[in-house]
Amino acid sequence: MPILFIGIPLLAVGILNLYTWSDRKVSLWAAMAASLVQLVLAAADIVRCLFQGGAITSTFFGTFTVDLFSAVILFIIGLIAFVTVLVARDTVKASRFGFGGALLLLMMGMNGVVMVSDVFSLYVFIEVTSTASFLLIAINKKRDELEGAFKYYLMSAVATTMMLISIALLFAMVGNTSFASIAAYVSACGGEYPVALIVSFLLFIMALAVKSGVVPFHTWVPDAHSSAPAPVSVVLAGVVIKVSGVYALMRVYRDVFLSDPALGKALSIFALLSIVVGALAAMGQKDIKRMLAFSSVSQIGYIVLGVASGSALGFAGAILHFFNHATFKSLLFVSSTSLVMQTGTRDMDQMGGLGKKMPITSVSSILGLLSMSGIPPLSGFWSKLFIVMAVWQVSPGLAMAALCASVLTMVYFLLLQKKVFFGETVPAMQGVTECKGNIRFVQLLLSAINLIVGIVFPFLLPFLSGKGLF
Repeated sequence: MPILFIGIPLLAVGILNLYTWSDRKVSLWAAMAASLVQLVLAAADIVRCLFQGGAITSTFFGTFTVDLFSAVILFIIGLIAFVTVLVARDTVKASRFGFGGALLLLMMGMNGVVMVSDVFSLYVFIEVTSTASFLLIAINKKRDELEGAFKYYLMSAVATTMMLISIALLFAMVGNTSFASIAAYVSACGGEYPVALIVSFLLFIMALAVKSGVVPFHTWVPDAHSSAPAPVSVVLAGVVIKVSGVYALMRVYRDVFLSDPALGKALSIFALLSIVVGALAAMGQKDIKRMLAFSSVSQIGYIVLGVASGSALGFAGAILHFFNHATFKSLLFVSSTSLVMQTGTRDMDQMGGLGKKMPITSVSSILGLLSMSGIPPLSGFWSKLFIVMAVWQVSPGLAMAALCASVLTMVYFLLLQKKVFFGETVPAMQGVTECKGNIRFVQLLLSAINLIVGIVFPFLLPFLSGKGLF
C-alpha cells in the first residue's frame, strides 16, 4: 500500500524516540532497515506496474498514488538513503541519533512528494523535506554548516512564500487543490488564461525552480552541498533537490499545467542556462565538493530540458536521467568523501598523483564522470540520448546546444582527473592509502550500477518500448 512509504519511516522515528526502552544507538540501523524495506516495496511496485499496469491509490489520511514513474523514484530514494546510511556509519561519530531520525523524516517527506495528488499536500511534504534537510546540513553545528543551512533556509523561505500565494490563487479560482481539478480548469480555459492563473503558474514554477537549484535560483546549492557533512552531501545531490524540486516540477507541468507549450519554452531557457552556467562554474572550482555541486546544477538542467519538451519520450528520458544522476552523482560525492578523509583537504590543487595510491577511488571517479558526460556504455549515455532526441523533435537548435554543452562536462571531468589522480604523487600525499569499509563498498556498488544499467538497458529497451514508455 502507498501509505506504507509514509508510515514506515514515521513509525521508526516514533519508536526511536521512546527513550524509556529504545536504545538510541540503533538510529542508523533503523534508517538502514527502513531504506531496505522501501527498496523491496518499490521494486515490487515497479514489477507490478510493468506487468499489470495501472496505479495503486490509498486514501488513508490523504490520497497517495503509486504509478510506474513514482515507483521508480521511490526505489531511488530507498537506494540513496541506504547508501547514505552506509557512508554515515564511517563518517558520523557524534549526533548519530539526530542524524538517523532526520534521515527518516527526510525519506518520509520525499516519499510524500512523490505520491501526492494535490498541490497543497505537495507543498506540505516539500516543507517536511526542506526542514529535515536543514537539520542534516547543520547536524554538527559547525560554522560553515550553519551558514550553508541558513542560505538554504532563506532561499527555501522565498520559495515557500511563492508557493503558498500560488496555491491560494489556484484555490480561489478552482475551489479545489487536486491536480485533476486544476487540470480540468486549465483545460476549460482553452488557452485564454486569466491573469491570476498566469501569476499562479509563474509563482509555482519559480518556487520549484528554487528548490531544484536551477539557474538563476542556484546560489544556495554550492554552499549547502559543500558545507554539509559527507553523507548529507550524498543524499542532497542524490535525491533531495531532484525530488523536492525537479520531480515536483515534472508532475505539476505534466499533470496540472498540461505541458503548456509557452511554459515549456520558458523552462527550456532556464534548463539551457543551468547546463551551461553550472558547467562553466564547475570548471573554475578548486574545492572538489563545490565543483561537484555546480555540476549538479548543470545536470539538473538536462532533466528539466527533457520535461520541457512536453513529450512522453522527454519525460521518460528525464526520469531515466533522474535515476542516473542519483547514482553517478552520489558515487562522485562518495569518492570525494574518500579523498577528503584520506588526504585531509578538499583543495584539488593540493592533491595530485593519487591514482596509484587510491585506485578504487580513481576508477570509480572516472566511471561516475564518464557516465555524467554521457559516454557509452555507461548509464548516463542513454538518458542524455533520449532527452536530446525528445528536444530535437521540438527544436533541433536547442538539442544541438545541449549536446555541445556536454563537452563542457568533459572539460571539468578532465580537470578533476588531472589535478587529483594523474601525474606524480605530490610529496605531501606520499602516505595516502585507499579508503576502506563501507565507503569502499558503496563505491563498488554504485560503480557497478552505472556500468550494469548502461550495458543491460539496450536489451530492456524493446520491452519498455512495447509498454509505451519510450
